[in-house]
Amino acid sequence: MSPTRIKICGITRVEDGLAVALAGADAIGLVFYGKSPRNVGLAQARAIVDALPPFVTTVALFVDPQAGEVQAVIDAVKPDLLQFHGDESPEFCRGFSRPYLKAVRVRPGLDLLQYAARFAEARGLLLDAYVEGEAGGTGHRFDWGLIPQDLPKPVVLAGGLAPGNVAQAVQTVRPWAVDVSSGVEAGKGIKDAALIAAFVNEVKRVDVQLSR
Repeated sequence: MSPTRIKICGITRVEDGLAVALAGADAIGLVFYGKSPRNVGLAQARAIVDALPPFVTTVALFVDPQAGEVQAVIDAVKPDLLQFHGDESPEFCRGFSRPYLKAVRVRPGLDLLQYAARFAEARGLLLDAYVEGEAGGTGHRFDWGLIPQDLPKPVVLAGGLAPGNVAQAVQTVRPWAVDVSSGVEAGKGIKDAALIAAFVNEVKRVDVQLSR
């Protein structure tokens, strides 16, 4: 099996972006959503991106944005990938000449196969927990048994992951990637370098076990 990719989301400080890179994670997430405690401004985001070493993917996260907001981030920050966390249409998501992830808040009764077909141009589906009134980043887990085995898109597994349970998540779901935010924080928007390292090490440890 290929190694599980790792994204650390909700980066708000240069030092946290560097901690992600030094720990060996693959990507950082920058949140452009005013209601989030992890929201970053354009200058702040640009400073984080400029400080990163090569080969760390930058992901810009939005929740039901206006097209102009997305374009302003693309122009100023130049993210590698867009991530849409709201009720955006496929037409909207593909309108920026940038690859994108579509987040899905998973709950019983949601047809993930139909969702994957609707967002056929997405590079992957980010599966998060459904919490009423929240767009994501809640720290809640969902029932991994709701994920179809034959989902035709790479799965980025999110929702309540932390160093203590990510190995079980990788073993159970075998996702393309895992995504964590609150599970590696000292406070909202403030990452803990030791927790980031522990999270990355757990993913790499279980990958080695599964490859034997």
